[in-house]
Amino acid sequence: MNSPLRSVPLCHVTISDAFWSPRQEAIRTVTLPAEYRQLADTGRLGAFRLQWRPGDPDPPHIFWDSDVAKWIEAAAYSLATDPDPALERQVDEVVDLIASAQQPDGYLNVHFTVVEPEKRWANLRDWHELYCAGHLMEAAVAYQQATGKGTLLAALSRYADYIASVFGPEAGQKRGYPGHEEIELALVKLYRQTGEERYLSLARFFVDERGRQPHYYDQEAQARGDDHGTWHGRDYRYNQSHLPAREQETAEGHAVRAMYLYSGMADVAAETGDESLMAACRRLWANVTERRMYVTGGIGSSPEGERFTWDYHLPNHTAYTETCAAIGLVYFAQRMLNLEPKGEYADVLERALYNGVLSGISLSGDRFFYVNPLAVDYQAHFHEMDLFGRSAVVPERREWFGCACCPPNIARLLSSLGEYVYSRGDDEIYLHLYIDGQADLDLYGLPVGLVQETAYPWEERVRITVQPEREAEFALALRLPGWCRGPSLAVNGEPVAVGEVAREGYAYLRRVWRVGDVIELDLPMPVERVYAHPEVRADAGRVALRRGPLVYCLEQADNGPNLEDMRLPPGAGLRVEWEPDRLGGVMVIRGEGRRRDRAGWEGVLYHTDGNAEVPVPLTAVPYYAWANRGPGDMLVWVRE
Repeated sequence: MNSPLRSVPLCHVTISDAFWSPRQEAIRTVTLPAEYRQLADTGRLGAFRLQWRPGDPDPPHIFWDSDVAKWIEAAAYSLATDPDPALERQVDEVVDLIASAQQPDGYLNVHFTVVEPEKRWANLRDWHELYCAGHLMEAAVAYQQATGKGTLLAALSRYADYIASVFGPEAGQKRGYPGHEEIELALVKLYRQTGEERYLSLARFFVDERGRQPHYYDQEAQARGDDHGTWHGRDYRYNQSHLPAREQETAEGHAVRAMYLYSGMADVAAETGDESLMAACRRLWANVTERRMYVTGGIGSSPEGERFTWDYHLPNHTAYTETCAAIGLVYFAQRMLNLEPKGEYADVLERALYNGVLSGISLSGDRFFYVNPLAVDYQAHFHEMDLFGRSAVVPERREWFGCACCPPNIARLLSSLGEYVYSRGDDEIYLHLYIDGQADLDLYGLPVGLVQETAYPWEERVRITVQPEREAEFALALRLPGWCRGPSLAVNGEPVAVGEVAREGYAYLRRVWRVGDVIELDLPMPVERVYAHPEVRADAGRVALRRGPLVYCLEQADNGPNLEDMRLPPGAGLRVEWEPDRLGGVMVIRGEGRRRDRAGWEGVLYHTDGNAEVPVPLTAVPYYAWANRGPGDMLVWVRE
């Protein structure tokens, strides 16, 4: 396996982009303060004071620690790019509070300190001790990198040392692993930050031990006196422990857990050169992206267990597609991309980022989706709620959730966006995402500046100015998006034959670079009709619209209700129009659709001549922007 690439650190990337900068500003000024208030009002912050006593209301939940940790991590990324003394003081107070809750042996978990201290490590299958520990580790690394302050890193290093003493292959240690994965990738981050090999060894242990026989969850359940075969109708596919990691062929179970596990596997493979682990990552990647991923980059099709189901089962109205799952897919894609730079990984990263992730937060930055369906019949939802008091999919954004994993998760991803734009190899710089801004990086001793100028994803042209400290030979590898049929390229005005420099989805420009050299990349973005695999039954006879990286949808606000009755004929022309006052400024797609004629239906429920149609205007908006204008119907896959 070749040496993995390294992402360019966040502090060396500046984003000044018309599309992304307003979203990052909303995270800083709206999302982080709103989430802090929710953490305080719901008792999550106060829980670290360890003042809860038996009999008190609202006992700290088993995953509350993780919500606070992700908020700290998001705030750290924001501080790395936009210093804010008030926010830093606020985070320092939270960090001190967390550190004060650490136990003398290094243990750090609120629930199992004050609510059920006798049950520490008693149920790894269902409870979230190691998951919470992982998120705290990630927060500690991010905050130390952003501010240089080591209080939280010291506390979490102590906790990791304690965990390493409890779990492992030696006599007297537990051979367990987390029911909700996350600590695997966090331990690799902690290893990279501290250089302590034992953290990498522990990450590898958790990956290697998963699913081995005798099954640890059977043993711990037997020790508790529980039924250890299945639980709540679930089997061990739910938490990816049905087989050892290297033997798994298909993406199973809870989609978020799966993505965190696969990301951890890729991290361990990157650090150890483990080819068998890398092969497993490739197999699982292929199964997810070729058979179990929505056109939006959403994953996890079933509300039952928030999980993968079977190949090509991608229902639209009941699509679960949790925001955290799309975020997890971005993490997995980035790791695969750095292991072996192939355009297919960056394509999925971009697809999920611009669609399945970004739909999870409102344009205002203070309301969120937990689930992201691809079709909404709002009237049916409204009446179901009235009749039954429940619904599988809630088509309105909310300020917070009882299980509040998604709001701080999306905040930490969007705040750290700069880490996903560039990577560097031995003498290569990779540009994965086209975002206006600049990067200052060290190509192993050679300072190189890059300036991107672009109005992507709305416009097709990207201009890149190269600024090495001195003349030097190296390669710039520019991603050629898989959705782009005819990219063109020039250096200093001289055309470059893309086919001659293209490899695995990137255009490799190797030459002696001088200060002020300019690359111009054109990525034509016609409106495209997208069709699903014939085995995807939900999309048979339907078409989705895409332009560049953006998937589009119909909304009731533009097209009226009952979108299922609208049709887009195969030959209908489509055009794009820039609308600066709609949804914060978007490129809309317009065309002529068809609806059934309502004439003759008064007083009639069924008709023998009911297919007469009339032309109607059709307007599609980017999927990420839906549900920002009040409730209503929405549809991605339109009848053709």
